[in-house]
Amino acid sequence: MISKLPSLIKFRTIFFLFFFYAFLNSTNTNAQCAGVDNDFEVCDITDPSSKTIDLFSQLGGIPTIGGIWKDDNLSGGLNTTTGYLNAQSIKNSGVYSYTYTVTGVSGCAINSAKITVTVGGYTGEALITSACSDDAAYNLFQAFNTVNFPSPHQNGVWSDDNGTNSLTANYFNANKAGVGTYAFTYTIPAIGTCIEQKSTVQVRVFPAANSGIPTDLLVCSSSNLNTNFDLNSLLIDEDADGSWIDNYGTSELSSSADNFVNIENIYNNFGEGTYSFSYRVSPTNPICIVKSSSVNIIIEKQLDFTGASLNVSSDICENEIATAQYNAIITQGAQNIPNGSYNVKYSITGVSTVYSIVANFVNGVLSFSIDRSNFQQVGKYNVTITEIAKTTSLGACNNIGILNDEVNIFTTPNINNATLTIDPVCKGFDALVKFSGSSNLLDGDYKIKYNLSGANSISAQNVSVTIVGGTGVFPIAAGLIQNSGNTLISITNITNVATNCTNTSNITKNFIVNPAINLSDMVVTVTDVCLGNDVQVNLKGLNSFSQITLDYDVTGANTIANQSVVFTVVDGAVTIVIPATSLATTGANTLHITKFIDVVTGCELILSNDTNFNVNEIPLLPTVMDEVSYCKDENKTVADLLPNGPSYKWFISATSTTALSNDVVLVSNNYYVSETSSSGCVSDRAVVEVTINDSNAPILLDERSGLFCGLDKPTLQDLDNNIDKSATGVTTLVYFDSLNGGSELSLLDPLEDKKTYYAFTFVSTTGCYSSNALAVEVSLYDCDVVKYDFFIPDGFSPNGDMVNDTFNIPNIDLIFPNFTLEIYNRYGNLMFSGNKSKPSWDGKNSDHSTIDGIAPNGVYFYVINFNKDNAKPKQGRLYLNR
Repeated sequence: MISKLPSLIKFRTIFFLFFFYAFLNSTNTNAQCAGVDNDFEVCDITDPSSKTIDLFSQLGGIPTIGGIWKDDNLSGGLNTTTGYLNAQSIKNSGVYSYTYTVTGVSGCAINSAKITVTVGGYTGEALITSACSDDAAYNLFQAFNTVNFPSPHQNGVWSDDNGTNSLTANYFNANKAGVGTYAFTYTIPAIGTCIEQKSTVQVRVFPAANSGIPTDLLVCSSSNLNTNFDLNSLLIDEDADGSWIDNYGTSELSSSADNFVNIENIYNNFGEGTYSFSYRVSPTNPICIVKSSSVNIIIEKQLDFTGASLNVSSDICENEIATAQYNAIITQGAQNIPNGSYNVKYSITGVSTVYSIVANFVNGVLSFSIDRSNFQQVGKYNVTITEIAKTTSLGACNNIGILNDEVNIFTTPNINNATLTIDPVCKGFDALVKFSGSSNLLDGDYKIKYNLSGANSISAQNVSVTIVGGTGVFPIAAGLIQNSGNTLISITNITNVATNCTNTSNITKNFIVNPAINLSDMVVTVTDVCLGNDVQVNLKGLNSFSQITLDYDVTGANTIANQSVVFTVVDGAVTIVIPATSLATTGANTLHITKFIDVVTGCELILSNDTNFNVNEIPLLPTVMDEVSYCKDENKTVADLLPNGPSYKWFISATSTTALSNDVVLVSNNYYVSETSSSGCVSDRAVVEVTINDSNAPILLDERSGLFCGLDKPTLQDLDNNIDKSATGVTTLVYFDSLNGGSELSLLDPLEDKKTYYAFTFVSTTGCYSSNALAVEVSLYDCDVVKYDFFIPDGFSPNGDMVNDTFNIPNIDLIFPNFTLEIYNRYGNLMFSGNKSKPSWDGKNSDHSTIDGIAPNGVYFYVINFNKDNAKPKQGRLYLNR
């Protein structure tokens, strides 16, 4: 209902003021052409009239038609074309204003007027609705009839009428509240004369189906496969009224009530693989969905490599170590190895690492490469395959058979440190070249390849020489040295005839060579540098010279004149170093080599050799913050540091040569950044101090700190009292109902049985929570009445998969602290004796047993002596299945 549109009192007052004003301003009748401001209230939103309120009729005075309306607060309820207000389209209660403006009217001093509307609250038409107990976020706004009634306003407040502590804003946690019926009231406060509005919804929570927590069974084909396996043993905490479904189609289930399968039949009929079965549980009410849990029986095949072979190719020479390629080939033996991807582990003599690679068997053959870094010295190496398994294998089987092969690395002949002696020779006679001095040549026959240059020039001449004790002699035929003058012999290659190992050589010797200079092989290279660095000029192709003099100068951005330097030629090359102090200006430069002199012969050659190079600028020091601080749980990385981008590199130290990748997680440390220009010049490094704040997680005072008497109605404060805060450095902890994204809890909240609470340390000075939390599962036990009916497992599987590995009776020591447990085999032999200090049987025969070893699969019998309140011993049977 629209209240007072307009009220008679307000209307008369405005009417009187309008005509009084008009009387005083009779010379300007159009002074208020848009009318006079007015206000009114809309309290009954459901009244049909609230949808079509004519705001023009609410203006005081005599407004001029044809103006423009504006929704000042963007309420969404005004049709600015018609001037009609639909109050039901406004989402929240409150006060809204709408302005009417008239333009183009002569003599109009005030061309706008405002209507102020107070919209009262509307909390909707509540319904009775349903939810399932596994719904952790049921939206209470679903519980309104919006088909026949307007939607409720959105600025109200929800209250938990039953005190379930399961309400967050408009979301009800049915999982936390549990099965039952709950009421929640939605309230919008009074505004103006519009009274407070309330609506109460009821939510009925029905129990959800529970198909249990599944685990998988992993077995090897060589094991004794179970012929009557209980699928229920792979589930925990499931409802008992479900049924099993064969997802693979093994035909092992005879009916929906059958839960036993023959694993041996499955392997014999289908081979290795993963076989899935699903346990399906229907809810007690259709509001909840059917739940299903799937378990897998994984059967892996035993691999047998008896008779298989390994061939690693190939034997090499010492000088091939840096470039050698090693390929290992495994060929199957008597057993056929299926095609597919396999993990292969192998070891190498003298290498501590056991390598693991992935490769494919194709038609019984698998090949892979071995890194040459494992073969770095002359000698013999044994390569051994220690394990082969499919990449999809989960490790149920160990392969049979070990493979190995031998790799040889032979010595490479090296004569670069030997001495050549050549006596002067006349034209028409052979020249004898004598080997002596230091070399690594073993006694035996060798082939030598050499070149002659100078007065006599010839290439790739081959000759044989026998080395005894590091010494040998070979001739240069007279027909090869027919020109008089100085001749240079350069030995380029030597080969061991027995091993075929060969090596290049740079050993040379001059003998009676005329002083002719040939620079046709000379190559001059100059590399661009950054400002402040020496420039290196490399001259190569000078194999016929031992000592030279070069004259040069530099022009361009820098000027260096009349330089003359003596160089010793090493391996046919020399290096001119132009100091950075002579290159103080950035820009393009030209090196001019003007003269070349052979110091040994005194020969010289006038040159005109020009080579260009640049001296490039170095970027300025990057601008950074002195220090930054983060919380550890933010997982900040190098990408969060500034500046960042393709031209910036971050380092862990001022001298580190390896830049950090953007995904490296930050730690408390100094980080250094440099900028690299497009020319490759690098700035100095700026330093940023990074602090990663963290604190220690709290710990429990003792192992029973999570146990509480249910009758004491413990709260979170009681749990807080049982936590040791000394390691955290603070006295107050913060609790949440989940490890990530949970809600913060109050110390007054009552503790719930089997619920896990997460305690974090919070340091207000840094605003950081501890990166680790203490997770405490609370157990509330009946501390008043002794109950003898409690859960005793009917079996366990001690196979080392960390699931159900021991036979253990939960919480028996809380009720019967003096209990004893005895387990017998079917022959009546005692297998295990237990008590509070040794409550769990791991499937191994006890030291009290007359039988040694590991207990086999089968049925065993237990006797529990409670030793309290004259309770009679309890007997039963259990099944051990590995």
